[in-house]
Amino acid sequence: MKNVFEPQRVQAICFDIDGTLVDTDDAYVQRLAHALRPLRFLYQEEKRRALARRLVMAAETPTNAILSLLDRLSLDQALRPMLDALHRMRGEANPQHLQLIPGMRAVLETLMARYTLAIVTARERRSTETFLRATNLEALFRCVATAYTPFGSALNRRTKPHPAPVLWAAEQMDVPPQACLMVGDTTVDIRAGVAAGAQTVGVLCGFGERGELERAGADLILESTTELADVLLADLERPKGQ
Repeated sequence: MKNVFEPQRVQAICFDIDGTLVDTDDAYVQRLAHALRPLRFLYQEEKRRALARRLVMAAETPTNAILSLLDRLSLDQALRPMLDALHRMRGEANPQHLQLIPGMRAVLETLMARYTLAIVTARERRSTETFLRATNLEALFRCVATAYTPFGSALNRRTKPHPAPVLWAAEQMDVPPQACLMVGDTTVDIRAGVAAGAQTVGVLCGFGERGELERAGADLILESTTELADVLLADLERPKGQ
């Protein structure tokens, strides 16, 4: 049964970062494409970028599955240092890779006028703070949930796809989880939102694919996060009964 998106329920919005607000993943694809230059006699540059993107996407879905499995086995925190090292290898903390998706700032500012906003990310705290400072977005978000945010106690540090980060963000924003909207580009984001009882929007500007996001339970799929304001506000402006 297909999910029905209900924009009128939304009071607060939780955003993932990578592939949702910023083009970090595209920068990663570019670096991988450069590493594939020895194949230039077999693949032209455009085809090398396409190959790099397929390789990253192929790795991304198993990575999400591994994170989910580690969470269920309560091993996610024990292996957190290794995961953080992998994040640093991808260049997460490097400001030059933290480029907002074009038009994203205006969308966030528009949404802030109507909704309470939060960040819910699996990034570690330092790289998240780097992102917010580099993009000058700190003032737009009521709260920020990272991989190291204690949800309820210092021992309860669970990251997506566990619902704890979304539930914590809802509490910080003083809204029920059912009034929240979780926006992200991977199944991990969607599953976290669904588990928390929030509505979910999957975006295709990162590494998620439409089919897998729909199977994870996304209520709505958008080509880009920049479409979100138009979708939400258009529904609010529509006369009742139409």
